[in-house]
Order: sequence, then C-alpha cells, then structure tokens
Amino acid sequence: MELIVVLDTNAYSDWRRSGRWHDWIAIADRVVVPVIVLGELYHGFHKGSQHEQNLARLNEFLSEPQVEVMAATRRSAEIYGEFLVGLQQRGTPLPTNDIWIAAMTHECAGRLISRDAHFDRLPQVARVAG
Repeated sequence: MELIVVLDTNAYSDWRRSGRWHDWIAIADRVVVPVIVLGELYHGFHKGSQHEQNLARLNEFLSEPQVEVMAATRRSAEIYGEFLVGLQQRGTPLPTNDIWIAAMTHECAGRLISRDAHFDRLPQVARVAG
C-alpha cells in the first residue's frame, strides 16, 4: 500500500529546523505539499531575514521525485464545503487555510503531518501526531 504524507506548514518548518518528522518523510512514497501550505511558507519567508536561503531550500525539496505540489481542485472545494458545514454545525471552527489543507489531504487519501491537534476535529482526516 502506498504511503502518502501531506505536510502542514508547521511540519515543513519543524523538519527544516530540527529534523522532526524526518522518518515519515523518508519512508513516504509520496510527499504532498498543498499549494495552500506553499502560500503560508512564502508568506513566512517574505517576513523573515533569510528569504533567499529558505526559498532555495524549499525549491530543492520540491524538486525531489517523491515530492509534489497539490493544487486545489473542484473535488477539494466540495470536500472543503462539507468539512466547513460539519465544523459549523458542531461549533468547532478551524482556520480557513487548515480546512483547505484537510480537504486536500482527504482528497489524496494522505496522512497529514501536523502538530496542530485541531485537525482532529475532522475525523475524516488521518493525522500523524508526534
């Protein structure tokens, strides 16, 4: 069975800073980076003092054969809508970007790597906690 991991923004940052999540990234058949995560990373890079270095490291990572950037699709949008309604009905909101990331994780049948426990409010999404 193919192991697909989806990186949340904090997972990528943790991995770069400390090596956390390395074992999951190393054994994955596919490492998916949602375009939403890229936007959050670029935002952080622009705010920081090491913009060029961070961008170069990200581009190197994205060029690895098992790494792919996932664009939002019509199916992602449908899942997003379903997730958002369910969260609203339960009164358990999540940040908008995180709902998109969760929807894309569900769409590709991946396991989300994130230290954000609020993703557990969406039982449809398998999260790697660590």
